[in-house]
Amino acid sequence: MSTRSLKNDISGGDTHAWAIPIAKENLGDRAYLALRAALMGGQLKPGEKLRLRPMSKRFGISATPMREAFLRLVSLDALALDARGTAMVPELTLAELMEIRNIRIDLEGRAAAAAATHATAAQIDMLDDMHARLSRAFDAGDHALAIDLNTQFHLLLCRAGGMPILLEIVENLWVRCGPLLSHLYDGGNPFHEVHPHLTVIEGLRARDPEATRAAICHDIEHGGQGLLHHVKSADTRRELED
Repeated sequence: MSTRSLKNDISGGDTHAWAIPIAKENLGDRAYLALRAALMGGQLKPGEKLRLRPMSKRFGISATPMREAFLRLVSLDALALDARGTAMVPELTLAELMEIRNIRIDLEGRAAAAAATHATAAQIDMLDDMHARLSRAFDAGDHALAIDLNTQFHLLLCRAGGMPILLEIVENLWVRCGPLLSHLYDGGNPFHEVHPHLTVIEGLRARDPEATRAAICHDIEHGGQGLLHHVKSADTRRELED
């Protein structure tokens, strides 16, 4: 029997027999995406416990898909399990945060350089508008909105680079460090003169890869001092408790 005949025999003549209709939406996927977005946006804080049944009730789903969502995030180290098996948001150490920051500088720098040649005019305008709204939110004291817009700015810049695998990796890094973002502006505005986002936008409009890369790397390295200070303090406190 030929290979083609064998395939037809297995599938009953239909080479797409494996593609069966999905009877209902995957509730575990929806819960996973909602939790992932909450982690990335800093809506869940380090040390926060996510108890299975209360969370299932909040999502309006059974415990099984909720547990699946938790375990997917545990596999990414975005959640951890305590001694009783309860999902919780992990505390990042200073060493972990520094490693994440350094990887972000490398990967987001690459994406920014690529965006200088690949970003559309519409994407550049969106970044410009996003930063303007971020600045207004910060000036109005709405740090939660400013933090959310900052996250959106970085991820849109990566998306504009046209490297989807890199974007996926960067998103996972943001999921890991997202719970710390409420401390981003602990020390106030880290940039008292020209914000690096504005230099990024100038680099994109000039189609200058190196200027765009340098600007976003400067933003990542110097804009997260509030996060570093918070984690250093938390590390010191844990050492004293031990």
